[in-house]
Amino acid sequence: MYVVIVGAGDIGSQLIGFATRESHDVVVVERDETVANSIAQNYDCLVMNRDATTMDALVEAGGDRADAIISTTESDATNVMVMLLAQELEIPSQVSVVQDAEHMTLFRRLGVNVLENPERLIAEYLYRAVQRPSIKDFMHLSGEAEIFEITVTEKSPVAGRTLADADETGTIPDDVRIVAVERNHSVLLPQGDTRIQDGDLVTVFSKQGFNSEIIRTFVGDES
Repeated sequence: MYVVIVGAGDIGSQLIGFATRESHDVVVVERDETVANSIAQNYDCLVMNRDATTMDALVEAGGDRADAIISTTESDATNVMVMLLAQELEIPSQVSVVQDAEHMTLFRRLGVNVLENPERLIAEYLYRAVQRPSIKDFMHLSGEAEIFEITVTEKSPVAGRTLADADETGTIPDDVRIVAVERNHSVLLPQGDTRIQDGDLVTVFSKQGFNSEIIRTFVGDES
């Protein structure tokens, strides 16, 4: 795969490492000369010390034959300009980091695959880990919806119940679904007769996101 990576900072350098280790053809466009020289010395890839917001730079990088372009700079203005140029070059796969969450809609309207500011996501993850220690992992979806992992305790009202029973009795809220159950290092695809047990790590979809009702459902009263 021929990949153009714009920006070789903290995110870009990690990405370059992944891509070169898998023997992809990688071209890096980095505006900072010192950073560009460092990448050239440490990775098996072509590095261009250019401003990627010009068509000439992307054409020189081989954008007209690239399979993918990934923009990782700290400037949303730079990233969106790179994506616009990539669309003119008809690069099949276009991916960008988005620093400001308010700009996500703009990138999506362009048809770009986006990743919200990783530093913000990490900070939120760490805060959530302290605030709600029962949550093991989570991911935001559209609106308030979230998918997250949570460990069932013996105090949970669903512990010992089948999913069918929990659904019929309203033990699990209407806008909540269990989509996977991890037990004894195996993953179960839940069915109506699946019985939830104390210690199960369940993957949960909640249309309204994570809230105190979720805690009571899967953990019981958590102080």
